[in-house]
Amino acid sequence: MKKVIEIRWHARAGQGAKTAALLLAGAALKEDKYIQGFPEYGPEREGAPIKAFTRISDVPILIHCDVANPDAVVVLDSTLLETANVTEGLPEEGILLVNTDEEPKKIRELLKLNHGKVYTVDATGISLEILGKNLPNMPMLGALIKAVPVLSLDTVLKGVREKFGKKFSSKIIDGNISAIKRAYEEVKSE
Repeated sequence: MKKVIEIRWHARAGQGAKTAALLLAGAALKEDKYIQGFPEYGPEREGAPIKAFTRISDVPILIHCDVANPDAVVVLDSTLLETANVTEGLPEEGILLVNTDEEPKKIRELLKLNHGKVYTVDATGISLEILGKNLPNMPMLGALIKAVPVLSLDTVLKGVREKFGKKFSSKIIDGNISAIKRAYEEVKSE
């Protein structure tokens, strides 16, 4: 693994990017990794654009700032592709993961992205079908683990059970686990 894997999450307030970023960091801690997970937002209302960040490393993380050059960018709301510069700082070998029912090639063309790897998954469709509401964060987490295998799927699933077990019913937890697994299987790349 590279010294520090940096992930930048783009979403709208209320879609769970902060929860996903923190949950991923917490799961990495279970594999004895060094971590950072934090959001960047102010008093935004639900629906306002936000960013969240995750860093995972095998060595101590010595920086404490936003992620400027992410190894992976996760976009929970595809409308942000037209309003935010989601690929800013994405290196040549970077990964872009978008919540959309479009093919990765179409997203690459839309963004005129001539480098890196593009992944797509219909996280909204998965969450609507399994959870009954548009909460794309957990399906996007599953897709991210497939695209950037920095942690095992089992570690992430255990982290979800542990974190959600304190707040939610087993029905909600099992639904989120199912959504993560399905997105892990259905993510497409180009």
